[in-house]
Amino acid sequence: MRKYSLLAVFVLLATLALPASAVVARPGEPDWWVDEDSLPFQALEGSDATQSWGIHAGAGYRLEVPSEWNGELIMFAHGYRGEGARLYLDETEFPDGFRQWMLDEGYAWATSTYKKNGYNVAQGVKDTHALAQFVGGSIGNPDRVYITGYSMGGHVTAVSAEQYPTYDGAMPMCGVVGDYELFDYFLDVSVAGSQLALGTSEFPLPLDWLDEGGPVDQIEDSFEAFPGSWPFVLNADGEEFKQLVELRSGGDRPNFDDAFWFWNSTLTDPGGNFLWGLGAGPGTLPGSFGVGVDNSDAVYQLDLDPAISADEQALNDSVVRVSADPQARRPQGLANVPRVSGDLSIPTLTLHNLGDLFVPFHNEVVYAQRAADHGKDDLLVQRAIRGVLHCGFTPGEMIDGMSDLVAWVETGAKPQGDVVLDPTAVAAADYGCVYTEPVGHVLAEPCP
Repeated sequence: MRKYSLLAVFVLLATLALPASAVVARPGEPDWWVDEDSLPFQALEGSDATQSWGIHAGAGYRLEVPSEWNGELIMFAHGYRGEGARLYLDETEFPDGFRQWMLDEGYAWATSTYKKNGYNVAQGVKDTHALAQFVGGSIGNPDRVYITGYSMGGHVTAVSAEQYPTYDGAMPMCGVVGDYELFDYFLDVSVAGSQLALGTSEFPLPLDWLDEGGPVDQIEDSFEAFPGSWPFVLNADGEEFKQLVELRSGGDRPNFDDAFWFWNSTLTDPGGNFLWGLGAGPGTLPGSFGVGVDNSDAVYQLDLDPAISADEQALNDSVVRVSADPQARRPQGLANVPRVSGDLSIPTLTLHNLGDLFVPFHNEVVYAQRAADHGKDDLLVQRAIRGVLHCGFTPGEMIDGMSDLVAWVETGAKPQGDVVLDPTAVAAADYGCVYTEPVGHVLAEPCP
């Protein structure tokens, strides 16, 4: 039996988990305030770098500059911080190993609280850019500026790279680089699961969706091979649902079996309902009006045969269909949840866990296709990392990614990555092995 650090699981989920309420647009905004006590930070042991912090243009920030600065700057975009009014920074921004590498290599780095919380990508884009300009004015204009970030910060990173020509290279990590596709996936899991198990589906989801004895409990009971076996041992209907989730989350790939039970068990939620809860809101998105989710053209499949079977046709004919309101998904600029067009202009390298079912690998498939559609796939390198956590990367994987990105920017020599748009390659037993460190991952399926 493999053993894993459950402490690492809970710590990461506590800092990065996004509840269902996060995709609901607020009718009003709280009085945002910067928790200045959260801004100070200490030097790493043995480091002579200079730390500074403060408030700029309404957002808190941290800045660290090594004594022998190489003239280059790395901006870090943090992930989702919840819906509260407190704006803060903490010690989980990135692992010390990555911070040590930046300082050892001579990079200055900075990060912003942003002026607002919530799933507010546009604010993160603007505030990170404003901080980069402020840093340039305070320590001297950098020769190059890189941007990276986790999760929602990966979304911020990808949008920033398309919106501002001031960045030289970008590394979105576990990012929402498929923008609205993420929220559509949340919808897919719930309505398709309901239709398969209960023979009915509705939107918005019923008010008792997550209640004890409510629809989710009934769905799980109907998918169990025997009482209490969800999500580990499934009957035929449960296996079909599991296959549907795999296909909607990135396709047939290694590490999915462990990911399915991990994200549907009490390891991620006291009630084991983490994935079920993601689509439980009314489908409105931050900064937009009307319904922002859509499954009007989704084709649900229950097996790996691309032909539509009778059971699949019945599911597609009967599942509730939701069409997004046009004003909720406007493509321009930083409106609503900003689009990631894939129209790249700078080298971009991504990292994504194969078993992440919160911000699933499907985001990378969408990103790759959009870049290819724009003829910009020469500016995109993607790397699959084995493991089931959201943003579960080792410092070494982050360092390798950023090192290769820097070398790409400096020399023009594009680094290697994983093929994302070839389903056969993604399904191969050794997929995700090249760039995954052999230790340091929760539930990483062993490489052959």
